[in-house]
Parts: sequence; C-alpha cells; structure tokens
Amino acid sequence: MAELHRRDNLNWDEYFMGIAILSAKRSKDPSTQVGACIVDANNKVVSIGYNGMPRGVDDDRIPWGHGEGLDSKYLYVCHAEFNAILNTRDGSALNGCRIYVTLFPCNECAKAIIQTGVKEIIYLDDKYHDHVEEQASRRILDMAGVTYRQYKGRVVSVDVK
Repeated sequence: MAELHRRDNLNWDEYFMGIAILSAKRSKDPSTQVGACIVDANNKVVSIGYNGMPRGVDDDRIPWGHGEGLDSKYLYVCHAEFNAILNTRDGSALNGCRIYVTLFPCNECAKAIIQTGVKEIIYLDDKYHDHVEEQASRRILDMAGVTYRQYKGRVVSVDVK
C-alpha cells in the first residue's frame, strides 16, 4: 500500500505570505519591518522586497526614528511594495499579478501597485487602518478595481530540522 502524502503542507497563500514575512526580516527598521512578495497567475514568484534605504545609501547615515523634518525616516525609506516593484526585471511582468504584503499598503504604494497592473493585494496586518494614507489607499484601489483582502491563514515560522 502506498504511503499517503503530508496533509499539513502550506497552501499557496501560506507559502507566499511566509516569503513576505521572511523578507521583512531583512529590514533594518527598528520599529516596523515589512515584506512583500509578488506572484503571477501561475504561482511563480516574480519579485520580493522589504522596507529599507535605497540602494547605495548607508543605513547608518539615515535616521531611523520618527523625528521631524529631515530627521524623519519617512523621507528616505523605500517601502516593501515599492522595492518589490522596482526589483522586477520587467515591469510589464506584474500585469495581473497579486502581491502578498505584511502591512496594508500606503497611498503611494497603492498608486505604484495600480500603475504596474497588480490586480490583488493580500495583506497580513492593517495597523494603520484609520490613517489618512490608508484611507486614501483603499479609495484609489477601489476606483482602480484592485481587490484586497486580509490574510487569514496560518502564520508559519521557520523550523529547520
């Protein structure tokens, strides 16, 4: 009699959100680590990204706090979604894709998502739900017909045996 295969393996949502979570661990941001994974209709990873400084910028020379003016990290950091979009070899490859992200996208990332043709957002957390940037994000995503849903699957941790 043949042995049965495992039944507790990851489904596609769990797998791709796991990649986004793992990508977030590359972020050097002390307060918020965000990861993103873009996937095509054939369940192939197209790109990944995490929130961090632009390429070639020394992470130690930029403020990581929530300061004011030029001392605010928000003026310098590239969001995970934006990095994942920029990390693709061919921007047209994103048309019809879905993006898994650990934090609901801000309005700036929503615009980039729309412009590249990504059709679905699966997000883990929405801790800034009531902020104006996320309200604007939902509004513009709705206008553009980009769907979004909160991830409800298992949050897996890496357990190497």
